[in-house]
Amino acid sequence: MTVRPAAAAALAAAATAALLALAGPATAAPVPQPQTATAETLAAAHEAAVAPGTLATLSRFFAREGRVTVAAAKPRIEGGAIPVSYLNPDFVAGRAGAPVARLEFLASRAVSSDGQPAALWTAKTADGWQVVNIATGDDEFRYARLGAGKLPGGTVFREPQTDAWYVAGGERVLPLDEDAVRAVGDRGTTLAAYRARVTKAYGDKLPGSAYAKAGAAGGFAEPAPDPAGPPPTAVLAGGGAGALALAAAGSLLLRRRRRTTRA
Repeated sequence: MTVRPAAAAALAAAATAALLALAGPATAAPVPQPQTATAETLAAAHEAAVAPGTLATLSRFFAREGRVTVAAAKPRIEGGAIPVSYLNPDFVAGRAGAPVARLEFLASRAVSSDGQPAALWTAKTADGWQVVNIATGDDEFRYARLGAGKLPGGTVFREPQTDAWYVAGGERVLPLDEDAVRAVGDRGTTLAAYRARVTKAYGDKLPGSAYAKAGAAGGFAEPAPDPAGPPPTAVLAGGGAGALALAAAGSLLLRRRRRTTRA
């Protein structure tokens, strides 16, 4: 498979900017955000994940590196969809009453016949509920489980600029991975202290800022991948039907999905 690094980087950056909404205009239409994770929306996301067209795309996705053939991939969806939250720009901006995280998309866990996991990101588009991204690995589900065990009833969320995962509840923010431990310590921090940290880091990079108007994306650039680290992992980036169309055309683009050690 031929990979065009420039195109891959541009598309990955556009998808990141759309999901984060912490920087300037993205080059692609933003992914619509589900307002709430109700039984109805979770069921709709699950239906999108198990649709025949999605499963066909997953077969090609899992076969991209030759570990399994398209015919033998036989992907399955395990369990129901779960809500996935990211750091809330309104919280970063210090707006009164803003929660630390906001719902970004609903995720379904897919597994191939040879055990490869992937996360289907689902959102409500103009054409209804659709899979808008496929990402390797199962971070969303691992950290949801870790967070529920560490702080039952808390909100698990990702700080995308650093790929750090946390769980927040009451006035505490607790780390779920090494990136988060480096940021707030292994015992976590107060909600007020966490707000001060992210406001200092990202407060000048919100929509409307000079940083955003300059066209920068994603809050700030992610660290360059370690050449000695794990190999690139595939991400199908795009929105709505476009995401599935990319896979159908065989244009899977590669970028790293950073892996972190479990806390």
